[in-house]
Amino acid sequence: MNCFIFVAVMKKIELEIVALSHSITTSSSYAVVLGEMNGTRRLPIVIGSFEAQAIAVALENVKPSRPLTHDLIKNFMGAFGVELQEILISDLQEGIFYSKLVCYTENDTIEIDSRTSDALALAVRFNCPIYIYENILEASGITVEEQEGTEKIESIAVEEKEKPLEDSLVNMSLSELQHYLETVLEKEDYLKAISIRDEINRRKK
Repeated sequence: MNCFIFVAVMKKIELEIVALSHSITTSSSYAVVLGEMNGTRRLPIVIGSFEAQAIAVALENVKPSRPLTHDLIKNFMGAFGVELQEILISDLQEGIFYSKLVCYTENDTIEIDSRTSDALALAVRFNCPIYIYENILEASGITVEEQEGTEKIESIAVEEKEKPLEDSLVNMSLSELQHYLETVLEKEDYLKAISIRDEINRRKK
């Protein structure tokens, strides 16, 4: 008697980071917005300020004076021949997303549990794909039309929160901005450094 075992394979959807902004829920948190590749759905995820800084540094190609924690992890993995193949947002429980790092070596493939914020910070460093199961995106994602309203609210929150910094940068001379940039880099405040760098580049154009 032949027995057939059917294993349900959950469909994976590839995502990309489309926005990183201050969260509209708590002032100490940020929101990273993931977008469906070649699709219309968006997935906002609240993350901490440390992880937001780690993601922003990699996205903006800012070179820290010393390796950040996620840079150290990447260097450590590289030294031992471990590559990050992909990250997978694999579960959602009580509003919290759970992820896995899919790593491989010459001899094996290993899945490691990870916070989603840490997984995203590593994904941008390894330039590896980000996936989510279809059922999770269907349950927690929002369409582009809905997202437009969300982005408008978030942009207002970001504008109100960052306006004092932007105003102060506008009133600084180019030499003052260069000095200020050096100061914040010494303090390893890379999110602020990105704003200062952008203002300097705007002046030079």
